Amino acid sequence: MFYRLRRGARRPWVRVALFSVAGVGAALASALLAPLIPPDLGKSIGADAVDQILSLLATSMLPVATFSLATLVQAYGGATNTATPRAVTLLMEDTRAQTAVGSFIGAFVYGVVGLIALKTHIYGEQGRVILFGLTLLVIALVVVTLVRWIDTLSHLGRVGETIDAIEAAARDAIRRRADAPHLGGLPWCPAPAGATRIVAADTGYVQHVDAAGLKAVAEADGLTVHVAALPGRFVHAGRLLAEIDGPTDAETRTRLAAAFVIGGRRTFDDDPRFGVIVLTEVASRGLSSAINDPGTVVDVLGALVRVLALWSERRAMAPAAPLHPRLRVPGITTDELFEDAFAPIARDGAGTVVVGLRLQKALSALHAIGDAEFARAARHHADLALVRAEAVLSIPADLAVLRAARDDLGRPD
Repeated sequence: MFYRLRRGARRPWVRVALFSVAGVGAALASALLAPLIPPDLGKSIGADAVDQILSLLATSMLPVATFSLATLVQAYGGATNTATPRAVTLLMEDTRAQTAVGSFIGAFVYGVVGLIALKTHIYGEQGRVILFGLTLLVIALVVVTLVRWIDTLSHLGRVGETIDAIEAAARDAIRRRADAPHLGGLPWCPAPAGATRIVAADTGYVQHVDAAGLKAVAEADGLTVHVAALPGRFVHAGRLLAEIDGPTDAETRTRLAAAFVIGGRRTFDDDPRFGVIVLTEVASRGLSSAINDPGTVVDVLGALVRVLALWSERRAMAPAAPLHPRLRVPGITTDELFEDAFAPIARDGAGTVVVGLRLQKALSALHAIGDAEFARAARHHADLALVRAEAVLSIPADLAVLRAARDDLGRPD
């Protein structure tokens, strides 16, 4: 429930609706607060003064909001064409853009409602004073929002900005999973024979597993839950989600199945591998013949090193005591993360020396900062990347550069 509410709150229309309601409330608040203003002060503000300002807001804010929406749509299209369509979701959830559009529409609604109330003489002389003060405050907020919006527009939808957004989402997911490698439970182990199977009712991707909800049901009924599907797993109707060790009834099985949120697409929140995969997609797009931008690949490799370094750092700090001891949950392995991150880049960039060199340096960095498991995975992918390059490149000087970079891996600085 909370996961769905959190996801729903990020939709652009929610913030716009809140600003619109706030605009209506601010416009009508002047009539309610009118008795607080001394009658003599109310005569100092004429209706014409407020009328002109409100008319300015009502006539100017709607075109600004329309222009902003058109700019957002253009930025989403640019991110789709130059980065990856999977990043558009992150751009749509950008609070800066939502706040800007919501502020403009809220100011427009405030101006229209204020004009209607002013023309129908709802405010009176005292109410006009409050309306005048609120209008000046709205104008100040709109000016501040416009200044910030201009700065946002200067880089909205650019490849670098998109990479930063994906990296931030991947880091958040990595941090949460590294702090609770098994969703707060114990490492996975096979369920005993005769365990009750909880299967998916829909086809799609597991987006969220409510570990706290599984724990509550398990503790109440004395069960052990062996989770089989982590966020990011594609399931179909009848596919195994979990196995339950202990007696269950239909109501318990329904509650356990409800802890698995299944949707049509993968999401970033609880799926660390998806953030890594989307970063790699941006690199692969940069290596395509249509774009041919090795610089983008270099930026992505830097982001991948930072994300995986965070995984190594936070995993070492994970608490030893499980929060949900009745859950048995599989973990994400270092091999899986390295495969998601570097195998596609090594394949698509095998014929580009710059990419191959930066890839070797990225793997060398992870070899140096990670544990023994990281070092083993880094050596494996460095060797594999070199083999791919040797199969494509024909100039000895290029191969010599890559071989030298591979030989430097693991060598002390």
